[in-house]
Amino acid sequence: MHTPPSRTAAEITDALRRAGVAEVDDSPLARSLYASDASLYRVEPRAVVFPHDAAEIAAVLTVCREHRVPLTMRGAGTSIAGNAVGPGVVIDTSRHLHRVLEIDPDARTALVEPGVIQAGLQRAAAPHGLRFGPDPSTHNRATLGGMIGNNACGSRALGYGRTSDNVLGLDVLAGTGERLRLGAVPHTTGASPLLDSLRGTTGSELEVIRTELGRFPRQVSGYSLEHLLPERGFDVPRALVGSEGTLALTLAARVRLVRDEPQRILIALGYPTMADAADAVPAILPYAPVACEGLDARIVRVVVDRKGAASVPELPRGEGWLLVELAGESSAALVADAGRLIADSGALDSRTVVDPAHAAALWRIREDGAGLASRTPAGDPAHAGWEDAAVPPEQLGGYLREFEGLLVEHRLTGLPYGHFGDGCVHIRIDFPLGSAGGTRALREFLFQAGELVARHGGSMSGEHGDGRARGELLPLMYSPKAIGLFEQVKSVFDPDDLLNPGVIVRPEPVDHAVRAAGAPPLRRKELPTLGLAHRHDRGDLSMAVHRCTGVGKCRADTTATGGVMCPSYLATREEKDSTRGRARVLQDVVSGRLGPDGWRSPALHDALDLCLSCKGCSSDCPTGVDMAAYKAEALHQKYRRRLRPRSHYALGWLPRWARLVRGLPGLTRLANLVMRSRALHPLLVRAAGVDPRRQLPAFAPETFRSWFARRPAESRTPRHGDVVLFVDTFTDAFSPGTGIAAVAVLEDAGYRVTVTERPVCCGLTWISTGQLDGARRQIRATVRALAPHVRAGALVVGLEPSCTAVLRADAAELLGDADAEDDAGGKAVAEVAAATRTLAELLGGTPDWTPPDLTGTTAVAQPHCHHHAVMGWEADAELLRTAGAEVERLGGCCGLAGNFGVEQGHHDVSVAVAGQQLLPAVRRAAPQDTILADGFSCRTQLDSLTDRSGDHLAQLLARHLR
Repeated sequence: MHTPPSRTAAEITDALRRAGVAEVDDSPLARSLYASDASLYRVEPRAVVFPHDAAEIAAVLTVCREHRVPLTMRGAGTSIAGNAVGPGVVIDTSRHLHRVLEIDPDARTALVEPGVIQAGLQRAAAPHGLRFGPDPSTHNRATLGGMIGNNACGSRALGYGRTSDNVLGLDVLAGTGERLRLGAVPHTTGASPLLDSLRGTTGSELEVIRTELGRFPRQVSGYSLEHLLPERGFDVPRALVGSEGTLALTLAARVRLVRDEPQRILIALGYPTMADAADAVPAILPYAPVACEGLDARIVRVVVDRKGAASVPELPRGEGWLLVELAGESSAALVADAGRLIADSGALDSRTVVDPAHAAALWRIREDGAGLASRTPAGDPAHAGWEDAAVPPEQLGGYLREFEGLLVEHRLTGLPYGHFGDGCVHIRIDFPLGSAGGTRALREFLFQAGELVARHGGSMSGEHGDGRARGELLPLMYSPKAIGLFEQVKSVFDPDDLLNPGVIVRPEPVDHAVRAAGAPPLRRKELPTLGLAHRHDRGDLSMAVHRCTGVGKCRADTTATGGVMCPSYLATREEKDSTRGRARVLQDVVSGRLGPDGWRSPALHDALDLCLSCKGCSSDCPTGVDMAAYKAEALHQKYRRRLRPRSHYALGWLPRWARLVRGLPGLTRLANLVMRSRALHPLLVRAAGVDPRRQLPAFAPETFRSWFARRPAESRTPRHGDVVLFVDTFTDAFSPGTGIAAVAVLEDAGYRVTVTERPVCCGLTWISTGQLDGARRQIRATVRALAPHVRAGALVVGLEPSCTAVLRADAAELLGDADAEDDAGGKAVAEVAAATRTLAELLGGTPDWTPPDLTGTTAVAQPHCHHHAVMGWEADAELLRTAGAEVERLGGCCGLAGNFGVEQGHHDVSVAVAGQQLLPAVRRAAPQDTILADGFSCRTQLDSLTDRSGDHLAQLLARHLR
């Protein structure tokens, strides 16, 4: 086992810089960010390197060899087995080494650098009608280097093979420092002492290789030495695939590209149980499916519970299902094959799906369920560790039945699903890692599960690699001779044991360096100043920030399909600016690893500084991380009863200043003059902590409340009773036209519009600046003002999405159950939340109202991030569709995000975020097109960065009322 290096981080960093390595980071922040991947494990590195080319990787290896420092390669850091963490130097290839060097459409190959994202390669290959076959669930952030490292597969490996089946050549550096250009890469290596030694080593153990390795396709554990057999042509590139960076460092790879079949069909098959579904797999494989995935009712129930019944289309009768995909040239032939497959499947019931949208909805059950499996139905954390074991498909049903019994015996639960056509089962299990003896329970289960897999002729890993989670289990499935052969091969490539030590060969114990085991609870009992209730995490801030399992969806660009998370990462491409990076630093804060008062550590400040508090992660992250809430809590802890940044007083107290300005005659005009003055504007923004490039919004000549108080009474009798218009500060003081339009639309729909007697505020600006005590006072007063209306039968309509989201979600976090009690004993905050609607939600649920005709209207819609995350924008989309409008819905964030884009130091990132979706769409829009933006900050960003203005939905509808 490798002994950690004695060199300090500073010594290593200095040596790397002297060797010409440009980007080296040994800060506490970098070490915190790169101490974890998507696995259970936390191993803090000494330094992190971001190489620009192969020469820098070679320089890093030279320094590590000279100083005997371990070296670990890393792509997106989505390893679930702990293959991408190490105690020495970590190389992040994703920042700079992401070029597709060559596409050869005739040969159907691509030459790529190791940091190329799989989805990026797909985009480069698509114009040629080609694609890279393996498609892991992390395809939109996984790098080719990482896929090569762990021999990634994905759900369609039946059709396209594993990564090892699609690698034609590798350009690598062995641990000896020798550069090997193997297979179909430029300047192929000729004579090589290393390759000669490798040939001799494996040639003396051919019987072991032939009898123990390569027995079935998903035998990923250990080294894939079967590719070195003479009858297989001594294929070293394929043998290196899946070696998890323990033998060589990938500099470039030549990969095979394939053409997609033009037609696809999906068959859903229902069975009494998941194990029964697994029993049917051997009868299905002769039909050469591209994919054959298994799931059961447990995962479906979780999706329904957390995403609603509408998220799950009708499935065949049964409690276990197979989703089987066939592909080919002829749809008629596929339908005929599907009929024969169903007849042979032994299924209780079946569905044949030819509509791509319906098929996508069925696949989403599997995809959504996989993300939601990080929490059990009871709300306990569910962990990786035993998440991708595989057995030969004919053994799968029996294995599943015994595995379920093993879970019961250990009093553990999980949601199994997987690539049943390959015999591979995924599951996250609620190991009690936060309890005394939790790691012992983990260890005992892993060894018994390993013995079970071995009895069924299986592999500890079926696609994620062994890493730190399963290396110690390899003797359960391999003979001492095979283990010895792995050690010999390791010594040929890496005699000093510097490349990713503790993985596969001489492995670390499976229960060593488990991250969650060092995380004590952090409830009000342990931290009396806790500002939020953290209701979905049992009041435990530690449990909340440990929601992040590291799968890294926050590093993917999902804006083209309406996603929001994570706008700051997309702008900077730095790990610290991803949701995962921030969560990792927060985990270190609550675990005490960043000092006794980690709330004030520079690492936490740097990690949270560029968080827009957009809440996109709260809906887009598979594990439900809510970084906006965690940032508010962190700022609350850091500044409570201390002097704050100037912007917290200027922008955080904006509703207070707005009321002051409106309350003094003549002050509105004076304030607007000051904000527009060339001489005074710089002084004002500097005093307020505002970026000097920002023009502050002007106060309206008349507030909405003033207009509402003097307007003539509505003469029509309301058909649907009262609604309370929640008059937020932005609508009242800056954009009263939005409120006026909303009144017209609501009265047209048959409602009588009322407002609270006194001005109210949701406390949003206090929340976003972490002034949670002040926010609590604001929302408590607001709930008390709204509750009588709600109890009288009125609904509450919010116009500003972020304020509406506070009423729907954040209010309960601030007040909690006890604080929410009013004098009558009712839970007022829950009642107000249940009665609060967006304008589109209310109108869509109004039985006799027809929207105005918007036929011919073309709109570009920028949903507010909080609208997307908390309420969802589906009601708005449906209303606009029903009205006849043609709408382009944008993903991503506008970039202003309340106070964020206004504050000093944030302007450039704010503009970069706007440039991801909003600004290009506005430039494409015709002059007559409507730019739809319900959020005041979205409209302000448009006013600041474009020559176009945005409209609220209420304004669009009001203009077209009959």
